[in-house]
Amino acid sequence: MDTPQKSFLSNFFRLESAAGIILILAALLAVMVANTPLQSYYIMLLDTPVEIRVGALEVAKPLLLWINDGFMAIFFFLVGLELKRELIEGELSDKKNIILPAVGAVGGMAVPALIYTYLNINDSTAMKGWAIPTATDIAFALGVLFLLGSRVPTSIKVFLTSLAIFDDVGAIIIIAIFYTAKISLLSLVIVALCIPVLLLLNRRGVDAKSVYIMVGVVMWVATLKSGVHATLAGIVLAMFIPIKSKTREGASPLKEMESDLHTLVAFFVLPLFAFANAGISFDGVGAEHLLHTVPLGIALGLFAGKQAGVFGLCWIAIKLRLTNLPEGMSWISLYGTAALCGVGFTMSLFIGSLAFEETGTDLLFDERLGIILGSLASGIVGYTVLSISLRSNSQLKSNPSE
Repeated sequence: MDTPQKSFLSNFFRLESAAGIILILAALLAVMVANTPLQSYYIMLLDTPVEIRVGALEVAKPLLLWINDGFMAIFFFLVGLELKRELIEGELSDKKNIILPAVGAVGGMAVPALIYTYLNINDSTAMKGWAIPTATDIAFALGVLFLLGSRVPTSIKVFLTSLAIFDDVGAIIIIAIFYTAKISLLSLVIVALCIPVLLLLNRRGVDAKSVYIMVGVVMWVATLKSGVHATLAGIVLAMFIPIKSKTREGASPLKEMESDLHTLVAFFVLPLFAFANAGISFDGVGAEHLLHTVPLGIALGLFAGKQAGVFGLCWIAIKLRLTNLPEGMSWISLYGTAALCGVGFTMSLFIGSLAFEETGTDLLFDERLGIILGSLASGIVGYTVLSISLRSNSQLKSNPSE
Protein backbone atom coordinates (compact mmCIF):
# COMPACT_ATOMS: atom_id res chain seq x y z
CA MET A 1 0.00 0.00 0.00
CA ASP A 2 1.27 3.49 -0.87
CA THR A 3 2.01 5.84 2.01
CA PRO A 4 0.25 9.26 1.97
CA GLN A 5 3.55 10.89 0.95
CA LYS A 6 3.99 8.54 -2.00
CA SER A 7 0.37 9.01 -3.07
CA PHE A 8 0.78 12.79 -2.95
CA LEU A 9 3.97 12.72 -5.05
CA SER A 10 2.45 10.29 -7.56
CA ASN A 11 -0.63 12.48 -7.97
CA PHE A 12 1.48 15.64 -8.21
CA PHE A 13 3.74 14.35 -10.98
CA ARG A 14 0.67 13.29 -12.95
CA LEU A 15 -0.61 16.87 -12.95
CA GLU A 16 -0.33 18.63 -16.32
CA SER A 17 0.82 21.75 -14.48
CA ALA A 18 3.50 19.94 -12.43
CA ALA A 19 6.39 20.80 -14.76
CA GLY A 20 5.49 24.50 -14.72
CA ILE A 21 5.17 24.50 -10.92
CA ILE A 22 8.60 22.88 -10.45
CA LEU A 23 10.11 25.35 -12.93
CA ILE A 24 8.71 28.25 -10.89
CA LEU A 25 10.01 26.74 -7.64
CA ALA A 26 13.50 26.26 -9.14
CA ALA A 27 13.59 29.90 -10.27
CA LEU A 28 12.38 31.14 -6.87
CA LEU A 29 15.00 29.02 -5.12
CA ALA A 30 17.73 30.56 -7.32
CA VAL A 31 16.56 34.10 -6.48
CA MET A 32 16.42 33.25 -2.76
CA VAL A 33 19.92 31.76 -2.76
CA ALA A 34 21.33 34.71 -4.74
CA ASN A 35 20.03 37.13 -2.09
CA THR A 36 21.37 35.34 1.00
CA PRO A 37 24.88 34.61 2.34
CA LEU A 38 24.71 31.48 0.16
CA GLN A 39 25.26 33.64 -2.93
CA SER A 40 29.03 33.08 -2.96
CA TYR A 41 28.52 29.30 -2.93
CA TYR A 42 25.94 29.62 -5.71
CA ILE A 43 28.44 31.50 -7.88
CA MET A 44 31.24 29.04 -7.00
CA LEU A 45 28.99 26.12 -7.99
CA LEU A 46 28.16 27.60 -11.39
CA ASP A 47 31.82 28.54 -12.00
CA THR A 48 33.06 25.03 -11.16
CA PRO A 49 35.28 23.90 -14.06
CA VAL A 50 34.18 20.64 -15.69
CA GLU A 51 36.49 19.01 -18.22
CA ILE A 52 36.26 15.98 -20.51
CA ARG A 53 39.39 14.98 -22.42
CA VAL A 54 39.89 12.21 -24.98
CA GLY A 55 43.41 12.38 -26.34
CA ALA A 56 43.89 15.78 -27.93
CA LEU A 57 40.14 16.49 -27.85
CA GLU A 58 39.21 18.61 -24.86
CA VAL A 59 35.88 20.07 -23.79
CA ALA A 60 36.44 22.31 -20.76
CA LYS A 61 33.73 24.69 -19.52
CA PRO A 62 32.34 26.00 -16.24
CA LEU A 63 29.29 24.11 -14.96
CA LEU A 64 26.95 26.93 -16.07
CA LEU A 65 27.94 26.50 -19.71
CA TRP A 66 27.67 22.69 -19.49
CA ILE A 67 24.08 23.26 -18.41
CA ASN A 68 23.39 25.86 -21.11
CA ASP A 69 25.24 24.12 -23.96
CA GLY A 70 24.90 20.48 -22.93
CA PHE A 71 21.71 19.84 -21.01
CA MET A 72 19.77 22.34 -23.12
CA ALA A 73 20.78 20.36 -26.22
CA ILE A 74 18.64 17.55 -24.75
CA PHE A 75 15.75 20.02 -24.44
CA PHE A 76 16.14 21.12 -28.05
CA PHE A 77 16.34 17.46 -29.12
CA LEU A 78 12.97 16.87 -27.46
CA VAL A 79 11.56 19.99 -29.13
CA GLY A 80 12.75 18.60 -32.48
CA LEU A 81 11.10 15.23 -31.82
CA GLU A 82 7.81 16.93 -30.93
CA LEU A 83 8.02 19.17 -33.99
CA LYS A 84 8.61 16.24 -36.36
CA ARG A 85 5.75 14.23 -34.85
CA GLU A 86 3.36 17.18 -35.04
CA LEU A 87 4.28 17.90 -38.68
CA ILE A 88 3.87 14.27 -39.79
CA GLU A 89 0.82 13.06 -37.89
CA GLY A 90 -0.13 15.66 -35.29
CA GLU A 91 -2.09 18.91 -35.30
CA LEU A 92 0.36 20.61 -37.67
CA SER A 93 -0.12 17.92 -40.34
CA ASP A 94 -3.47 19.56 -41.17
CA LYS A 95 -2.87 22.83 -43.03
CA LYS A 96 -6.05 24.31 -41.53
CA ASN A 97 -4.47 24.13 -38.08
CA ILE A 98 -1.22 25.78 -39.16
CA ILE A 99 -2.24 29.23 -40.40
CA LEU A 100 -3.53 30.89 -37.20
CA PRO A 101 -0.72 29.80 -34.80
CA ALA A 102 1.91 30.44 -37.48
CA VAL A 103 0.61 33.98 -38.05
CA GLY A 104 0.38 34.53 -34.29
CA ALA A 105 3.97 33.33 -33.82
CA VAL A 106 5.25 35.76 -36.47
CA GLY A 107 3.48 38.68 -34.78
CA GLY A 108 4.59 37.47 -31.36
CA MET A 109 8.22 37.59 -32.44
CA ALA A 110 8.22 40.70 -34.63
CA VAL A 111 6.43 43.21 -32.37
CA PRO A 112 8.47 42.49 -29.19
CA ALA A 113 11.68 42.76 -31.22
CA LEU A 114 10.52 46.11 -32.63
CA ILE A 115 9.68 47.46 -29.16
CA TYR A 116 13.08 46.41 -27.81
CA THR A 117 14.86 47.85 -30.86
CA TYR A 118 13.01 51.17 -30.55
CA LEU A 119 14.26 51.58 -26.97
CA ASN A 120 17.84 50.40 -27.60
CA ILE A 121 18.62 51.38 -31.19
CA ASN A 122 21.42 53.77 -30.15
CA ASP A 123 23.27 51.27 -27.93
CA SER A 124 25.22 48.64 -29.89
CA THR A 125 25.85 46.48 -26.79
CA ALA A 126 22.20 46.54 -25.73
CA MET A 127 21.11 45.67 -29.28
CA LYS A 128 22.70 42.25 -28.86
CA GLY A 129 19.61 41.34 -26.82
CA TRP A 130 16.96 42.26 -29.41
CA ALA A 131 15.76 38.63 -29.66
CA ILE A 132 15.27 38.06 -25.91
CA PRO A 133 11.58 39.13 -25.75
CA THR A 134 10.65 37.16 -28.89
CA ALA A 135 10.53 33.79 -27.07
CA THR A 136 7.61 31.96 -25.47
CA ASP A 137 8.20 29.45 -22.67
CA ILE A 138 5.90 26.51 -23.50
CA ALA A 139 6.38 24.79 -20.11
CA PHE A 140 5.45 27.89 -18.12
CA ALA A 141 2.65 29.00 -20.45
CA LEU A 142 0.99 25.57 -20.50
CA GLY A 143 1.55 25.27 -16.75
CA VAL A 144 -0.47 28.46 -16.20
CA LEU A 145 -3.11 27.30 -18.70
CA PHE A 146 -3.52 23.91 -17.01
CA LEU A 147 -4.06 25.62 -13.65
CA LEU A 148 -7.47 26.58 -15.07
CA GLY A 149 -8.42 22.90 -15.16
CA SER A 150 -10.84 21.06 -17.42
CA ARG A 151 -12.69 24.26 -18.37
CA VAL A 152 -10.00 25.01 -20.97
CA PRO A 153 -11.23 23.94 -24.45
CA THR A 154 -8.96 21.67 -26.47
CA SER A 155 -8.78 24.34 -29.19
CA ILE A 156 -6.99 26.76 -26.82
CA LYS A 157 -4.47 24.09 -25.76
CA VAL A 158 -3.80 23.15 -29.40
CA PHE A 159 -3.44 26.80 -30.45
CA LEU A 160 -1.00 27.66 -27.64
CA THR A 161 1.05 24.50 -28.15
CA SER A 162 1.21 24.97 -31.94
CA LEU A 163 2.15 28.64 -31.60
CA ALA A 164 4.90 27.75 -29.12
CA ILE A 165 6.29 25.16 -31.56
CA PHE A 166 6.47 27.77 -34.35
CA ASP A 167 7.99 30.16 -31.80
CA ASP A 168 10.67 27.58 -30.97
CA VAL A 169 11.43 27.14 -34.67
CA GLY A 170 11.85 30.91 -34.96
CA ALA A 171 14.15 30.94 -31.92
CA ILE A 172 16.25 28.15 -33.44
CA ILE A 173 16.65 30.12 -36.68
CA ILE A 174 17.59 33.27 -34.74
CA ILE A 175 20.20 31.40 -32.67
CA ALA A 176 21.68 29.76 -35.77
CA ILE A 177 21.99 33.04 -37.69
CA PHE A 178 22.69 35.70 -35.06
CA TYR A 179 24.26 34.00 -32.04
CA THR A 180 27.33 32.21 -33.30
CA ALA A 181 30.96 32.68 -32.28
CA LYS A 182 34.01 32.44 -34.54
CA ILE A 183 33.40 29.68 -37.06
CA SER A 184 35.67 26.63 -37.29
CA LEU A 185 35.42 25.18 -40.79
CA LEU A 186 36.94 21.82 -39.79
CA SER A 187 34.31 21.33 -37.08
CA LEU A 188 31.54 22.31 -39.48
CA VAL A 189 32.82 19.73 -41.97
CA ILE A 190 32.51 17.06 -39.25
CA VAL A 191 28.95 18.23 -38.54
CA ALA A 192 28.18 18.08 -42.26
CA LEU A 193 29.57 14.52 -42.48
CA CYS A 194 27.32 13.40 -39.60
CA ILE A 195 24.18 14.39 -41.52
CA PRO A 196 24.49 11.86 -44.40
CA VAL A 197 25.36 9.17 -41.83
CA LEU A 198 22.11 9.93 -40.00
CA LEU A 199 20.21 9.99 -43.30
CA LEU A 200 21.66 6.58 -44.25
CA LEU A 201 20.67 5.13 -40.87
CA ASN A 202 17.15 6.46 -41.35
CA ARG A 203 16.81 5.16 -44.93
CA ARG A 204 18.14 1.71 -43.99
CA GLY A 205 15.49 1.43 -41.30
CA VAL A 206 17.89 1.34 -38.36
CA ASP A 207 15.85 1.98 -35.23
CA ALA A 208 18.48 1.24 -32.56
CA LYS A 209 18.31 4.48 -30.59
CA SER A 210 21.85 4.09 -29.23
CA VAL A 211 23.31 4.32 -32.76
CA TYR A 212 21.61 7.67 -33.39
CA ILE A 213 22.71 8.94 -29.97
CA MET A 214 26.37 8.04 -30.66
CA VAL A 215 26.32 9.96 -33.96
CA GLY A 216 24.46 12.77 -32.19
CA VAL A 217 27.16 13.07 -29.51
CA VAL A 218 29.86 13.37 -32.19
CA MET A 219 27.78 16.01 -33.95
CA TRP A 220 27.18 17.89 -30.67
CA VAL A 221 30.91 18.06 -29.87
CA ALA A 222 31.72 19.19 -33.42
CA THR A 223 28.96 21.81 -33.29
CA LEU A 224 30.27 23.01 -29.91
CA LYS A 225 33.74 23.42 -31.39
CA SER A 226 32.44 24.98 -34.61
CA GLY A 227 31.20 28.23 -33.08
CA VAL A 228 27.56 27.48 -33.98
CA HIS A 229 25.57 27.02 -30.79
CA ALA A 230 25.73 23.37 -29.71
CA THR A 231 22.04 23.06 -28.86
CA LEU A 232 21.23 23.16 -32.59
CA ALA A 233 22.73 19.68 -32.90
CA GLY A 234 19.77 18.39 -30.90
CA ILE A 235 17.29 19.76 -33.43
CA VAL A 236 19.18 18.32 -36.42
CA LEU A 237 19.48 14.88 -34.78
CA ALA A 238 15.73 14.79 -34.03
CA MET A 239 14.85 15.20 -37.70
CA PHE A 240 16.45 11.85 -38.54
CA ILE A 241 14.85 9.71 -35.80
CA PRO A 242 12.38 7.34 -37.54
CA ILE A 243 8.76 7.92 -36.64
CA LYS A 244 7.90 4.33 -37.65
CA SER A 245 9.99 1.21 -37.15
CA LYS A 246 10.62 -1.00 -40.18
CA THR A 247 11.51 -4.00 -38.02
CA ARG A 248 8.97 -3.79 -35.16
CA GLU A 249 5.37 -3.53 -36.27
CA GLY A 250 3.50 -0.65 -34.67
CA ALA A 251 6.61 0.66 -32.90
CA SER A 252 7.87 4.25 -33.14
CA PRO A 253 11.48 5.03 -32.15
CA LEU A 254 10.65 8.74 -32.22
CA LYS A 255 7.69 8.43 -29.84
CA GLU A 256 9.65 6.09 -27.58
CA MET A 257 12.49 8.60 -27.29
CA GLU A 258 10.00 11.43 -26.79
CA SER A 259 8.36 9.50 -23.95
CA ASP A 260 11.72 8.59 -22.40
CA LEU A 261 12.96 12.19 -22.45
CA HIS A 262 9.82 14.05 -21.43
CA THR A 263 10.15 13.41 -17.68
CA LEU A 264 13.90 14.05 -17.72
CA VAL A 265 13.51 17.39 -19.49
CA ALA A 266 10.40 18.57 -17.61
CA PHE A 267 11.55 17.65 -14.11
CA PHE A 268 15.34 17.92 -14.32
CA VAL A 269 16.80 19.73 -17.36
CA LEU A 270 14.53 22.81 -17.38
CA PRO A 271 14.43 23.24 -13.58
CA LEU A 272 18.24 22.90 -13.49
CA PHE A 273 18.53 25.51 -16.23
CA ALA A 274 16.15 27.84 -14.35
CA PHE A 275 18.10 27.43 -11.11
CA ALA A 276 21.41 28.12 -12.86
CA ASN A 277 20.23 31.20 -14.75
CA ALA A 278 17.57 32.92 -12.62
CA GLY A 279 19.76 33.78 -9.62
CA ILE A 280 19.39 37.57 -9.63
CA SER A 281 20.84 39.49 -6.72
CA PHE A 282 18.76 42.54 -5.81
CA ASP A 283 21.53 44.02 -3.69
CA GLY A 284 22.02 47.60 -4.81
CA VAL A 285 19.32 47.39 -7.50
CA GLY A 286 17.67 50.78 -7.93
CA ALA A 287 15.37 52.57 -10.32
CA GLU A 288 18.21 53.09 -12.82
CA HIS A 289 18.52 49.31 -13.16
CA LEU A 290 14.80 48.65 -13.53
CA LEU A 291 14.32 51.53 -15.97
CA HIS A 292 17.40 50.81 -18.05
CA THR A 293 16.33 50.37 -21.66
CA VAL A 294 17.42 46.70 -21.78
CA PRO A 295 15.25 45.26 -18.95
CA LEU A 296 12.53 47.78 -19.80
CA GLY A 297 12.57 46.79 -23.47
CA ILE A 298 12.45 43.10 -22.57
CA ALA A 299 9.60 43.55 -20.07
CA LEU A 300 7.54 45.69 -22.46
CA GLY A 301 8.34 43.39 -25.36
CA LEU A 302 7.14 40.30 -23.50
CA PHE A 303 4.13 41.94 -21.87
CA ALA A 304 2.85 44.45 -24.43
CA GLY A 305 4.58 43.23 -27.58
CA LYS A 306 3.49 39.60 -27.35
CA GLN A 307 -0.14 40.56 -26.71
CA ALA A 308 -0.20 43.08 -29.54
CA GLY A 309 1.70 40.88 -31.99
CA VAL A 310 -0.10 37.58 -31.41
CA PHE A 311 -3.62 38.97 -31.01
CA GLY A 312 -3.19 41.69 -33.64
CA LEU A 313 -1.95 39.49 -36.47
CA CYS A 314 -4.46 36.73 -35.62
CA TRP A 315 -7.26 39.31 -35.72
CA ILE A 316 -6.08 40.57 -39.13
CA ALA A 317 -5.79 37.02 -40.53
CA ILE A 318 -9.30 36.13 -39.36
CA LYS A 319 -10.83 39.37 -40.65
CA LEU A 320 -9.14 38.80 -44.03
CA ARG A 321 -10.70 35.29 -43.97
CA LEU A 322 -7.33 33.61 -44.30
CA THR A 323 -8.35 31.40 -41.38
CA ASN A 324 -11.05 31.06 -38.73
CA LEU A 325 -11.28 31.49 -34.98
CA PRO A 326 -11.02 27.93 -33.62
CA GLU A 327 -14.19 26.35 -32.28
CA GLY A 328 -14.50 26.88 -28.54
CA MET A 329 -12.28 29.98 -28.60
CA SER A 330 -13.71 33.49 -28.22
CA TRP A 331 -11.99 36.79 -28.95
CA ILE A 332 -11.49 37.30 -25.21
CA SER A 333 -9.91 33.86 -24.75
CA LEU A 334 -7.72 34.50 -27.81
CA TYR A 335 -6.50 37.69 -26.12
CA GLY A 336 -5.87 35.83 -22.85
CA THR A 337 -3.89 33.17 -24.72
CA ALA A 338 -1.90 35.90 -26.49
CA ALA A 339 -1.05 37.37 -23.08
CA LEU A 340 0.19 33.95 -21.89
CA CYS A 341 2.60 33.93 -24.85
CA GLY A 342 4.46 36.73 -23.04
CA VAL A 343 5.72 34.19 -20.52
CA GLY A 344 9.16 33.87 -22.04
CA PHE A 345 11.16 32.65 -19.09
CA THR A 346 13.34 29.67 -20.11
CA MET A 347 13.95 30.54 -23.77
CA SER A 348 14.39 34.23 -23.00
CA LEU A 349 17.00 33.42 -20.35
CA PHE A 350 18.72 31.14 -22.83
CA ILE A 351 18.88 33.77 -25.58
CA GLY A 352 19.92 36.37 -22.98
CA SER A 353 22.89 34.22 -21.96
CA LEU A 354 23.95 33.96 -25.61
CA ALA A 355 23.52 37.69 -26.18
CA PHE A 356 25.52 39.03 -23.25
CA GLU A 357 27.79 36.28 -21.88
CA GLU A 358 30.69 37.24 -24.16
CA THR A 359 30.38 41.03 -24.34
CA GLY A 360 33.12 41.58 -21.77
CA THR A 361 31.37 44.81 -20.75
CA ASP A 362 30.65 45.88 -17.17
CA LEU A 363 26.91 46.07 -17.72
CA LEU A 364 24.69 48.43 -15.70
CA PHE A 365 21.63 46.29 -16.47
CA ASP A 366 20.58 42.72 -15.76
CA GLU A 367 18.41 41.42 -18.59
CA ARG A 368 16.93 38.81 -16.24
CA LEU A 369 15.02 41.57 -14.40
CA GLY A 370 13.07 42.34 -17.56
CA ILE A 371 12.48 38.66 -18.30
CA ILE A 372 11.07 37.93 -14.85
CA LEU A 373 8.91 41.08 -14.66
CA GLY A 374 7.55 40.69 -18.21
CA SER A 375 6.86 36.98 -17.79
CA LEU A 376 5.22 37.45 -14.38
CA ALA A 377 2.93 40.23 -15.61
CA SER A 378 2.01 38.24 -18.74
CA GLY A 379 1.20 35.13 -16.71
CA ILE A 380 -1.04 37.05 -14.30
CA VAL A 381 -2.93 38.89 -17.06
CA GLY A 382 -3.28 35.77 -19.21
CA TYR A 383 -4.57 33.67 -16.31
CA THR A 384 -7.01 36.39 -15.18
CA VAL A 385 -8.45 37.05 -18.65
CA LEU A 386 -8.83 33.35 -19.46
CA SER A 387 -10.37 32.65 -16.06
CA ILE A 388 -13.01 35.36 -16.62
CA SER A 389 -13.61 34.25 -20.20
CA LEU A 390 -13.99 30.56 -19.34
CA ARG A 391 -16.22 31.35 -16.36
CA SER A 392 -18.49 33.39 -18.62
CA ASN A 393 -18.66 30.55 -21.15
CA SER A 394 -19.54 28.06 -18.40
CA GLN A 395 -22.36 30.32 -17.16
CA LEU A 396 -23.75 30.69 -20.70
CA LYS A 397 -23.74 26.91 -21.18
CA SER A 398 -25.46 26.31 -17.85
CA ASN A 399 -28.08 29.03 -18.58
CA PRO A 400 -28.68 28.77 -22.35
CA SER A 401 -32.06 30.56 -22.12
CA GLU A 402 -30.54 33.74 -20.72
